[in-house]
Amino acid sequence: MSSFFIIIHIVVCIALILIVLLQTGKGADMGAAFGGGASQTLFGSTGTSTFLGKLTTVAAVVFMLTSLTLAYMSTNRARESIILNKQIPIEQQATQTAPEQNAQPSPAPEAPQPASPEKAE
Repeated sequence: MSSFFIIIHIVVCIALILIVLLQTGKGADMGAAFGGGASQTLFGSTGTSTFLGKLTTVAAVVFMLTSLTLAYMSTNRARESIILNKQIPIEQQATQTAPEQNAQPSPAPEAPQPASPEKAE
């Protein structure tokens, strides 16, 4: 399900970038206001909204909804671990035996004798 929302999110993101870049800015007629006389208002209302303006609004709403949905899905993900499935090993108490009082220390093992070189004839 998250893959579906990620794909929709990426497509809407790219569409939103392209739609915004296609629109003309609000200050496009500002140069005409200072001497051209063609502009009615300097920073007033732009009149009726265009198709690209409405499309921008829809794309922005979908972008925000997918952003919130993906954020919610990532924080409420079921956290599973392989450690939870393992059995805890049962520890057995080692019986402690008292060391023998009369124990003789073991003799040190003898070091191996170096091999005698054989005479080659």
